[in-house]
Amino acid sequence: MKKFLYVVMSILLLASLFPPIGLAQEQSEADVELWNAVKPLDTTVTFLNTGAHPDDERSDFLAYLSRGLGIKTASLIANRGEGGQNAIGNELGNALGIIRSNEMIEAAKVNGVKAYHLSETTSDAIYDFGFSKSPDETLQKWGEEVTYERLIEFIRTYQPDIVMPSFLNVDSQHGHHRAINVLSLKAFDDAADPTVFPEQMKNGLEPWQIKKVYLPVSAKDATTSIEIGDYDPIYGMSYPQLGEASRYLHKSQGMGSDIPVEPRQTHLQLVESAVETESSDLFAGIPYDFHDWADVIPAENISEQLDTLQNNLDEIIELYPDRASILPESQKALGAVQKLISITNSADLNEGVKNDLLHKLELKEEQLQQVSLVSSNLAVDIEIGSYVLTQGEQTQVEVTVTNEGQQKIHHIEAALLTPENWKHEGTTKLMHLKPGESKTVTFNVTVPSDAEYFKPYDHAVIQAQLTFKEYGVETTSVLDLDNTVSVLPELSVTPDPVNITVNTANVQDKIPVNVKVKNYANGAKTAKVSLNLPEGWTSEPAVTEVGFTDRFEEKVVSFTLIPPVTVAEGNFTIEAIADAEGQSFNTTVQEIKYEHINDSYFLYPSTINGIAFELLKPDNLKVGYIDSGFDTIADSLLNAGFDITKLSPEDLANGDLSQYDTIVTGIRATLGREDLLANNERLKEYVNNGGHLVMQYVTAADPWDADLTPPYHLEIGTPSIRWRVTDENAKVTVTQPEHDLFNFPNKITDKDWENWVQERGLYFPMKWDEKYETFVSMADPNEAPFTSGILMAEYGEGTYLYTNLVFYRQIGAQVPGGYRIFANLISYGAKN
Repeated sequence: MKKFLYVVMSILLLASLFPPIGLAQEQSEADVELWNAVKPLDTTVTFLNTGAHPDDERSDFLAYLSRGLGIKTASLIANRGEGGQNAIGNELGNALGIIRSNEMIEAAKVNGVKAYHLSETTSDAIYDFGFSKSPDETLQKWGEEVTYERLIEFIRTYQPDIVMPSFLNVDSQHGHHRAINVLSLKAFDDAADPTVFPEQMKNGLEPWQIKKVYLPVSAKDATTSIEIGDYDPIYGMSYPQLGEASRYLHKSQGMGSDIPVEPRQTHLQLVESAVETESSDLFAGIPYDFHDWADVIPAENISEQLDTLQNNLDEIIELYPDRASILPESQKALGAVQKLISITNSADLNEGVKNDLLHKLELKEEQLQQVSLVSSNLAVDIEIGSYVLTQGEQTQVEVTVTNEGQQKIHHIEAALLTPENWKHEGTTKLMHLKPGESKTVTFNVTVPSDAEYFKPYDHAVIQAQLTFKEYGVETTSVLDLDNTVSVLPELSVTPDPVNITVNTANVQDKIPVNVKVKNYANGAKTAKVSLNLPEGWTSEPAVTEVGFTDRFEEKVVSFTLIPPVTVAEGNFTIEAIADAEGQSFNTTVQEIKYEHINDSYFLYPSTINGIAFELLKPDNLKVGYIDSGFDTIADSLLNAGFDITKLSPEDLANGDLSQYDTIVTGIRATLGREDLLANNERLKEYVNNGGHLVMQYVTAADPWDADLTPPYHLEIGTPSIRWRVTDENAKVTVTQPEHDLFNFPNKITDKDWENWVQERGLYFPMKWDEKYETFVSMADPNEAPFTSGILMAEYGEGTYLYTNLVFYRQIGAQVPGGYRIFANLISYGAKN
């Protein structure tokens, strides 16, 4: 229900731009659920859009194809977007990938475009490792062989008639986008070649010939231009508006915008074709429906039945919105399709043509099952005792089927679908349901004691299956629960902090660590919590006992770590463990819960990553941090022994800012903290009076006035794709090596620029006032260097420093040089 409300809210955001009330009234009476089911009966065409990251889909055009024409439309996305930024929380990496993947699922419910991924697991080889300027680098890191093999396997499975990459292979594009373009074009020939990945044929797949490949281009380069801006009274909006409504679900990327109903064209260039035609129409040469297929198939008996079938499908569409009249026609058509599948299987046809036709018939069988379910007016409500389960647990699933229509539905059966080794009752016959009648069946489910823990990209562990028989034809549908059913460890163990920094120049006497233990077991639980420490370390206490009475109860245990007097430089780990009833639990369950997506979880080892290195800091440095919610630098610095105060909106508006030697903003703080801009003049006054402000990067799309936000003109580079250094190992030249920024309190050397992760910097400023000094120079291979990675200017009695270097990634990954350089940038306030 919560996700449905978010979809409705996305649509309402566009309401002020809708056409007049008469049309809105027409939309309010539309049976959208039924139309979504019957419209695809109009065509047999399949379309595939390929991209690199979630939200790469061409939402406006795909909405036109899927909702406007009824074409089976999908987006195949390479990775999960793990390397992106998060506009709604501080989840990054795999956790962000989980969010973005689930957002695509919800977006598909709006525009009817199902999302698939080449990446199969968290930390898959096909990972969003950050921005790349080269398809070659991208495929090297992903593994070109595995990436291409998965792409070919998907094409042979999905069998698209038309493929369209979202982006061109040009140097102004992200290397990930370019890589998918390259592979998509290459697949035109290879997916049809049985000698390419022949083991796929042994596993039951067949070669598949894509009919056409198009690229999105400008009008002047187009071979086909399509008007997609029409208003659709069923949905109460135009197709581009429908696309934007789906993009609103990409909340972690800040997607979605309000647009009016107006003409819009999609311009495409045909770059590969397996069909001969003089027409420039998008579908020219491709059988559009079964009438066209009847012209292709030489077998007369099959040809005639295909013509009749399409006539029946057209009649079903014409019967919209009369559910009662559609049901019998849908069932008859379903029976006809099943008969045609059998006939085609045994027909003497060219194998390629037979495979193609069978695919279209099986697709129509699937679509007719959905039409029959919707038109039957059977409402299914699935309730489960708990969406969170543990190994060996028993729970109940109630499936309630209600006949909300005006006619009796016969031979109804309900079943559960679970992994093979799960125990539950088999199919239950509900027999018949009269209009208004409701029946409930209860399934007792036992989770195996060795059941696998939740994996975010696996199939659902529990689904319901509903079968009924009308007019001599059986219809079966698989239905999902409203939320994710997850098997989790009985105890989740989460240490805080997850990173510990030991300063070898002044080893801390004590390091506080909290361990949160959460009970996911259904009932009471007692556990002993301890830390597995490196040699020479101790903790107070050594062990603590915690007790739970209920599921979802959590307790926090506090430890004080006591390191040895001397700690060798390097990495170390500390494991948090909860022992209960002979079992040891050492897994962190990160809960990912947002209103617009299903609940999900990311499970990983409950370890603290430690690193020891020399990190000098002024003794009395006092720092105020404007936390944007997009990074965890403040917590990391606190852990490293810095005096950090997180500034609240009240602090920023009315607090005494002069008490801080330095004030730091989190990344993208003008977006994450609206109060920052509201109090921007106070911050400039703070600098003018002698303070030191360190402004971390904003994007060109974030709120930022190049003349008013900073004390002097500072303009963020656009297009942003050209203003970044993506090679984390790019050579860095310090242009003012004697400056205090590189000598106080830490002496910065070339070693401090080693082992950086993901990138050096992004959103480099492209224009700035001459009052700013520059300090570093760096460039990606074969490119001109950027010198604006660190800019600083005097302003009144103080200093204003802007940096777009990705310190938040380095500090999060515990790169010593990232800590040391950033420590110097913020310590400059102690010099003022």
